[in-house]
Amino acid sequence: MARYIFITGGVVSSLGKGLASAALGALLQARGYTVRLRKLDPYLNVDPGTMSPFEHGEVFVTDDGAETDLDLGHYERFTGVHARKTDSISSGRIYSNVLEKERRGAYLGKTIQVIPHVTNEIKDFLSVGDKEVDFMLCEIGGTVGDIEGLPFFEAIRQFIHERPSNECILMHLTLLPYLAASGELKTKPTQHSVKELQSIGLAPDVLVCRSEHPIPEKERAKIALFCNVRPDHVIPAYDLKSIYEAPLAYHRAGLDQAALDAFGISPAPRPDLSRWEDVMDRLEHAEGQVRIAVVGKYTQLEDAYKSIAEALTHGGMANRVRVKADWVDSEKLEGEGAHLLDGYHGIIVPGGFGERGTEGMVTAARYAREKKVPYLGICLGMQMAVIEAARNLAGMPDAGSEEFDHEAGETRFTPVVYHLKEWVQGNYTVSRKVTDDKGGTMRLGAYTAVLEPGSKISEIYDGALQIEDRHRHRYEVDAKYRDQLESAGLKFSGMSPDGKLPEVVEYPDHPWFIGVQSHPELKSKPFEPAPLFAGFVHAAMQGARLV
Repeated sequence: MARYIFITGGVVSSLGKGLASAALGALLQARGYTVRLRKLDPYLNVDPGTMSPFEHGEVFVTDDGAETDLDLGHYERFTGVHARKTDSISSGRIYSNVLEKERRGAYLGKTIQVIPHVTNEIKDFLSVGDKEVDFMLCEIGGTVGDIEGLPFFEAIRQFIHERPSNECILMHLTLLPYLAASGELKTKPTQHSVKELQSIGLAPDVLVCRSEHPIPEKERAKIALFCNVRPDHVIPAYDLKSIYEAPLAYHRAGLDQAALDAFGISPAPRPDLSRWEDVMDRLEHAEGQVRIAVVGKYTQLEDAYKSIAEALTHGGMANRVRVKADWVDSEKLEGEGAHLLDGYHGIIVPGGFGERGTEGMVTAARYAREKKVPYLGICLGMQMAVIEAARNLAGMPDAGSEEFDHEAGETRFTPVVYHLKEWVQGNYTVSRKVTDDKGGTMRLGAYTAVLEPGSKISEIYDGALQIEDRHRHRYEVDAKYRDQLESAGLKFSGMSPDGKLPEVVEYPDHPWFIGVQSHPELKSKPFEPAPLFAGFVHAAMQGARLV
């Protein structure tokens, strides 16, 4: 049976629970243990798939097609363990499951209540796969005291009570604010946060205290005394230059040892941190810098493109260069704005939805094609590159996407990108209509692309003729325009196994111009960079004359 570590937060949100969870998972792996990480979100959305990127940041997609919180991206990047549908749950999903059971009569006519029906549903979720790993790390979103989170905290209380002793611990993250006027770190918010936890029957075994200033020993002792934890289980967490320093920093602070001590695991295996030492060596000893323009429509919130940002960092590590990514609002490129891309060594156009800003993305694709600047188009970025080629090379000046016509309620474009109504998933065919519900109806999860022998995309993947990456889209480039576009110079170098859906396009006569319908950034890790991002950064280095 797995041992459980529950990670909660207090005082304020956005303290870095996801990062702390991922770092602890990586440290336990370094000691030879197997881990799985999970996220419990209190919001009432069934999943974040229909939420605005400005509201929630990016949606992270798993191999099996779940739309999840971006923290699952941290979990994968730090541990290499691929997340599954069963690793992400929300209040909305829990309540939906309970109500579906009630409608089926599964509760035999009983009155449905938060306790025991909702809490039992949460406990069932927690128990999935608990014989597969040594440690299960479960992060609860939000902060203690949030009304939405109360069923989760109650379920955890029951879960810990029902398991044998030494099988569950609780790690609580808090903030130690610094008052400049008095020159003091204040421990009272942490004390109140722990008191709130205790009032609902939970007591932390490990406290992680975020602070912008060093925490004196007397303050740690005070926190330990008032919060009823061991002094060496009060772990300081300071701001870091890179998130990838977190495993080493938390190890130096004693987080992994505190967790193992709380379980009574002694002596514990010594950690092998060479992987993370190599990661930091590549970050700290970069041999140059490349400038990349990320031309998107959600650039006001960097978390909207979190996996893109991290995959660029990984691509830089693979080439021992520092990647400076600038977030360029695609709307500013419309009209005469192409000059804003001058001086960049590479251009990325990431995914997105809706027509706003897409003309600027078309401008970016044309700029990259004509100026021979390395270009990586991802999902919508590939579609915009195809539209640009159709308009300016293939004699279709009114080429566009059916998505934009649907949004406007009128037909304005020749739809070289159309609404995907049918595709093959495993051994069966999926059908969709424009009028279907939005949530969970896209082409989601890992799909195979068959690559053209000798193509650039095949070379990037060491000659592979098949690759698998994750998808999240409901519009697709129309293969019926393939001959017309290839005659104009844009090669369709990757297709779905049935040959119906374009997966990769490229210009053979361009130094590096590739568009992919998938999201390769989702599987990139610091110790295993996505080949497309490593290749893109290398091409940018050549443009910058760093190689």
